[in-house]
Amino acid sequence: MSVSKLLSLLPALDARRSAETIAAVDLGSNSFHLVVAQADDGKIRVIDRLQEMVRLAAGLDARNRLSGPARQRALDCLARFGERLRGLPGHAVRAVGTNTLRRARDADKFLRRAERALGHPIEIISGQEEARVIYQGVARELPDDGERRLVLDIGGGSTELIIGEGRRALLTESLSLGCVTLSRAHFATGRITPKALSAAETGARLELQPIEAQFRTHGWTAAYGSSGTLRAVASVIETQRWGDHGITPATLKRLRDALLAAGHVDQLALAGLSPERAPVFPGGLAILAAVFEALGIERMRVSGGALREGLLYDLVGRIRHEDVREQTIRDLSARYQVDVRQAERVAATAQRCLAQVAADWQLDEADGRMLAWGARLHEIGLAIAHNKYHRHGAYLVENSNLPGFSWQEQRLLAALIRGHRRRLPRDLFDALPRAQRRSARRLCLLLRLAVLLHRGRGDVELPALRLEADKRSLMLRFPRGWLGRHPLTREDLVREAVYLQAARLELLIR
Repeated sequence: MSVSKLLSLLPALDARRSAETIAAVDLGSNSFHLVVAQADDGKIRVIDRLQEMVRLAAGLDARNRLSGPARQRALDCLARFGERLRGLPGHAVRAVGTNTLRRARDADKFLRRAERALGHPIEIISGQEEARVIYQGVARELPDDGERRLVLDIGGGSTELIIGEGRRALLTESLSLGCVTLSRAHFATGRITPKALSAAETGARLELQPIEAQFRTHGWTAAYGSSGTLRAVASVIETQRWGDHGITPATLKRLRDALLAAGHVDQLALAGLSPERAPVFPGGLAILAAVFEALGIERMRVSGGALREGLLYDLVGRIRHEDVREQTIRDLSARYQVDVRQAERVAATAQRCLAQVAADWQLDEADGRMLAWGARLHEIGLAIAHNKYHRHGAYLVENSNLPGFSWQEQRLLAALIRGHRRRLPRDLFDALPRAQRRSARRLCLLLRLAVLLHRGRGDVELPALRLEADKRSLMLRFPRGWLGRHPLTREDLVREAVYLQAARLELLIR
């Protein structure tokens, strides 16, 4: 039986309804966004939007710890978002944190409180994943005509640049350069001087320098901007009637001159610019001007799509079983020449075991997917060396760019691979969020058993196993006489029980 068939034995998502309410939450470095939409036959129709200027990045201190006021602003906002999301099932909501939560040293502690306020899990995504999802949000707003596009998104703490064709991202980059961080560095007092603006633009150009040649070499036919800074710039240009065909070097110069004429963020009385955006506007404009100069952009249009719309389309894909993470697993398997037949044997047995203990161990469909993916990649480290290949595999998975996966998911997947053989370190799962640790240990135990039972690597049919689970133990029952006829497996199981005992887990064999 295939892994996909076995997954269907677990509680399935209800994707059969003709239309379903879904939501995306973007915990950005400057603003938090909530978008609620109706998903129908792969298309989305936005029915509600909420946005609050939280300025989370401004709350990071020199040690990258969130200040009390910044945490409270964020929690208050998420509580309001949570009220709007009340009643939506977990599979219909995806919430992600970006650059500031990637940098914050106390992110895990903050996330526990944030998830309680929102009522849903919050993922932290890498800069590369953020860029990929932004591109999806922009591309879905445009014709799927194969046009090669440059997409720019200037956030509060990072800037993403992507080149793609149609709906496929070809090149993604994320720079630790945002409108909040650059404004704090060069316009902390609010004064806008020629010296400060030039210094900000030079700082941005230095960050862009390593990627300029690669982006120019790829080339594009049209450039699009996304999110707050780009929309604010376009709004000012349009309202001031400086141009009606997007953002150009000429309109950027007029805007630059207007900022210098104002001299202070408190004096930025530009029609089209909101008072909330004004304090971080100079930093955002400096980044935009630097990107135009570095890449030789002549014109940029502003898209209505952004990270949150990309999240919605990713969510629709997951509900419709068109999960980009599945393609990522296939690509990794091919790149590192994984023995697919062996991986599928292990995955199938792990899923059979999971089906018997899912209720007792409170494991759900999401756990089942992670277990299957861990099984399919458990030998990925053999591409480096056989010795300690589980360690090599864990490193590859934790540090690679895995489209569709959050940081938490990558760390969980890496922990499963690291723990699938030999000694099981007691502290292996300590780096995971507290809510994941218990289920991670249990998934790892099931993966270890599946790998052990297929040590012979042949298409041998296993006996009908019976599993009984307790809080920290697992009873494994074989048909009478089977272990006697398979002494190697029996010895492996005895050794496995010793390994698990050291990790305060008990394996009982009958």
